[in-house]
Amino acid sequence: MLASATIEGCMHNLPDTLDGWLNYCESLHPRNIEMGLERVGEVAKRLNLRFDCPVITVAGTNGKGSSCAMLEAVALQSGYKPGVFTSPHLVHFEERCRVHGEIVTAAQLVEQFAAVEQARVQGGAEISLTYFEFTTLAILRLLSLSKLDVAILEVGMGGRLDATNIIDTDCAIITSIDLDHMEFLGNDRETIGREKAGIMRTGKPVIVSDPVAPQSIIQYAEEIGAELWRFGHDFNFSGDKLQWAWAGRGRRYSGLAYPSLRGANQLVNASGVLAAFEAIRDKLPVTAQAVRTGLAMVELPGRFQIIPGQPTMVLDVAHNPHSVAALAANLDAMGYFPVTHAVFGAMADKDLTPMLNKIGPLIDRWYFTDLPTPRADTAAHLQQKWNALQMVAGTKREVKTSLHANPEAALQAAIAAADPADRIVVFGSFYTVGGVLQHGTPRLQAKHLGA
Repeated sequence: MLASATIEGCMHNLPDTLDGWLNYCESLHPRNIEMGLERVGEVAKRLNLRFDCPVITVAGTNGKGSSCAMLEAVALQSGYKPGVFTSPHLVHFEERCRVHGEIVTAAQLVEQFAAVEQARVQGGAEISLTYFEFTTLAILRLLSLSKLDVAILEVGMGGRLDATNIIDTDCAIITSIDLDHMEFLGNDRETIGREKAGIMRTGKPVIVSDPVAPQSIIQYAEEIGAELWRFGHDFNFSGDKLQWAWAGRGRRYSGLAYPSLRGANQLVNASGVLAAFEAIRDKLPVTAQAVRTGLAMVELPGRFQIIPGQPTMVLDVAHNPHSVAALAANLDAMGYFPVTHAVFGAMADKDLTPMLNKIGPLIDRWYFTDLPTPRADTAAHLQQKWNALQMVAGTKREVKTSLHANPEAALQAAIAAADPADRIVVFGSFYTVGGVLQHGTPRLQAKHLGA
């Protein structure tokens, strides 16, 4: 406990830069993750945190960031002022918050961090917050003061006990459910689905865009009386090679251009987004033209992002079996490349076996990399895991591997070894993709071309 006089004195010694605040947040709590809403809810109450606009909350294992970006793009094209909270970031922390389509500034965030700290230690009743809880409160406060037309909140992990769940949603979206963060959320899709379902609210719409939704989600929606919209029941899509169509309750869109976010899985995400707009049409009406333009223009780095140049480069934050399977299918659909080089780094808690088995047949050379976080697996262990899987499978195909200190070094090694017609894939974690984007988007120009 700190006496209030001491607190006032301490407030003068607090950080005055965003980096300073982020370092301070990391030092406050012994653990990265502590489940529960009591502590973060109490600080939010002290901040008088509330939203005067519709709130859309997005949970799920994969597809959350893409769904948030599509919601934002359509809202912008409809003339609204959206605010978005998403995590984690790729390169700069400020990427986690956008207002009216623009990433917020460090200066805007610093002011909010100071307000959260003041509330956290208010009256001498100091409350412990994790890094994620503290930073989430700062961003939520910034958004709440930004005179928004709609707030779009990406759930960090789970849903029921995630810090974002202190805000009541007007419309919940639950994207695909798969096995991830099992030490916190449970060991099967039903248990994990129930955790994600915690973002639902009685009488409010919940869009479930997973085509094979866990029964636990359906049951919980019925238990609390949420207005359930299910993919394949209440909305669906169809398409050919040139265009696609969406149909929901009382509304259809036809002749839509494919979303500018690549990959077959993005149509499922886009379908959930259109269902959400239809479900809250009375609060936030959008035009058919805004839907068409928004989906055609939406951008989100690191989601099956193909960088033009030679060799071709693909960036994807796929970091669990489900998203790696989607990446493998999308890579397979790209056509023939003589050699595919993979820059790969991953967290130590990931289920590596299905990830490597799924994408392994497409990879001709691996560049395993360390990542700048204690949670990461080592490049050497990733290499050992790959070699062990090859021995079990009795693979005859020769696949070269190498070890690197960071993603940038791994990418440079891949560029040096690649021919112009080859393909380089960077995946496995936000840290892996973020590591190659530190100095901007790499533009590859094969060394052989100028010879």
